[in-house]
Amino acid sequence: MKKIAISALLFTSLMSFNGMAQEKCCKSKKCKNNQEMELKTELDSISYGLGVSIAQNLKTQGITELDATALSKGLEDAIGGKELKLKEEEIGAMLNAFMQKKAEEKSKGVIEAGKQFLVENAKRSEVTTLPSGLQYEIITEGTGAKPSADDQVTTHYTGKLVDGTVFDSSVERGQPATFPVGGVIKGWTEALLLMPVGSKWKLFIPYDLAYGERGAGAQIGPYSTLIFDIELLEIAK
Repeated sequence: MKKIAISALLFTSLMSFNGMAQEKCCKSKKCKNNQEMELKTELDSISYGLGVSIAQNLKTQGITELDATALSKGLEDAIGGKELKLKEEEIGAMLNAFMQKKAEEKSKGVIEAGKQFLVENAKRSEVTTLPSGLQYEIITEGTGAKPSADDQVTTHYTGKLVDGTVFDSSVERGQPATFPVGGVIKGWTEALLLMPVGSKWKLFIPYDLAYGERGAGAQIGPYSTLIFDIELLEIAK
């Protein structure tokens, strides 16, 4: 089922948004080629609608070039239950790598903006850059204990994108947040282990220490560099 879904998804997307009018042999004799096909039955319409939906989804991911012949053969073999020319694990690994590459290409501007921001930010004397790439600025130096990886902490925080857009804030909600030190993004965990209770730090977190290539929710897109103002209130009991 998974193999069929992948093949159909690529096939319909290619025919929809690449505009290829290649001749096909239709068993029902309803068409000479894809562009002349008439939607005469409910199944025709459902199939066409599914193709449009899948194509639009792929288009948003930057996929615009595929080999129509190989694509059609893959679809035919998968639906017909024939022996596949590639092993299932090979297909999965290959498609994952392909989709990641496309995501990186689509997000190139975001990646470069984040990198440039961190390069410029590192030039400020008040900013410390760690070997991991995490940057921090101490606003207030606390005098309490430092949490361990097994602790839970209570913090106030505000999260922003590099353009200043606030995407989350316990301060605005008026309610501190409590969570495990090891249960947050890598950039947070690394910083919390260095922060004495009572500290206020500003963190500048590269995407690979934040939400990576997937992003988080509607506001944090893939490959986003993030900024956090964090006040470590206490180590929770």
